[in-house]
Amino acid sequence: MCFIQYVPTFAPMFYIADLHVHSHYSRATSKDLNLESLYQWARAKGIHVVGTGDFTHPLWFKELQEKLEPDGSGLFRLKNPPADPALPGMKVQDIDVRFLLSTEISSIYKHGDKVRKNHNLVYAPDFDTAARINTRLAAIGNLASDGRPILGLPSRDLLEIVLESSDRSHLVPAHVWTPWFSTLGSKGGYDSVDECFRDLSGHIFAIETGLSSDPAMNWQWSALDRFTLISNSDAHSAPKLGREATLFNTERSYDALFNAMKTKRGFVGTYEFFPEEGKYHHDGHRNCDVCLLPEATLSHNGRCPECGGPITVGVLHRIQKLADRKAPQPPQQAPDYDYIIPLPEILAEIRKCGPATKAVMKDFLQAISTFGNEFNLLKLAPVTDIHRQISPVLAEAVRRMREHEVKPVPGYDGLYGVIKIFSDEELNHSSLF
Repeated sequence: MCFIQYVPTFAPMFYIADLHVHSHYSRATSKDLNLESLYQWARAKGIHVVGTGDFTHPLWFKELQEKLEPDGSGLFRLKNPPADPALPGMKVQDIDVRFLLSTEISSIYKHGDKVRKNHNLVYAPDFDTAARINTRLAAIGNLASDGRPILGLPSRDLLEIVLESSDRSHLVPAHVWTPWFSTLGSKGGYDSVDECFRDLSGHIFAIETGLSSDPAMNWQWSALDRFTLISNSDAHSAPKLGREATLFNTERSYDALFNAMKTKRGFVGTYEFFPEEGKYHHDGHRNCDVCLLPEATLSHNGRCPECGGPITVGVLHRIQKLADRKAPQPPQQAPDYDYIIPLPEILAEIRKCGPATKAVMKDFLQAISTFGNEFNLLKLAPVTDIHRQISPVLAEAVRRMREHEVKPVPGYDGLYGVIKIFSDEELNHSSLF
């Protein structure tokens, strides 16, 4: 296992990016998911570059044009950033947050003998290019129906539109293993990236691994060695920013960021969920509370042992089915990665309450105000400092997270997993810490 050792203090061009988010125009998202809240929470988390999400939606695109201005690098700054922090009274490290034009497209179409359901991320370097993409897509489907529009457009043809819009536009398959909506998912995907994008597959240089897989899992399949593995939050509310993220050590610009993905030069790696926490890691049937390992699913012929209905085949099983290696084999010069648990989840476990409760938000505010942002605390702050300045229990939690001394309860069939750090007995006797 490799551990990321880059420290922003000594690497002035080090930055953290979250390139898959949404706006309040997407379904099942927070009504407060706007540019101002994304800016505030990016600073609280320690994120330097944030995707705008949803630039295909006409009203959101109008808002982006009104509120953002180009910084000359292919990125954008917020014209009137809010002076207030994400939480009243919070003190954060000064981060000059930039935005990158992004959107997610849901393609649902018939190809071969199967209905395909693929989600893809699209990136544009400027408003003119984004407008050209929107014009082409608006002729195919209703872009105003959802921030993440559903189009009867094959992924291969979407890629062609993106490439024709500009030689600086890019497409990255989103959460590539998710069963229902992805390039390689068990329900609506393909058995290879090449099968999906066909003659244009050479233009795919990166894939998003998703919350339910990590690089090691992807390294079990040699066909993926040529792709850079990126991770993002897919945030549907601003506080979810940075639950996964991608790290760079380049000039902070649009072209340098994507060149790093293409060449791996300046591509530092990713911060990952423990993949068991993703809601499709294991196989299962949520209605019957059935969670299965791949071998159990096979022994039951893909049927739920309780009701006989179909099992949703999860990411672990799907990767094992396509893999040609018994163990992960990192490609040459593979970037680093390491795991994180979002700080509100850690605090919620300690408090034995929900991560959005007032008590947890009060603790979160104190921790961020002390260490400047969430990533500083989770990855960089000495445990002894956390012990002295916050609490011994939080210090021990961070230590265990960094050392991977956790107890995962895997997610399945749309139900998030849980990464437990402490036993109930330990939490009931916190003096142990």
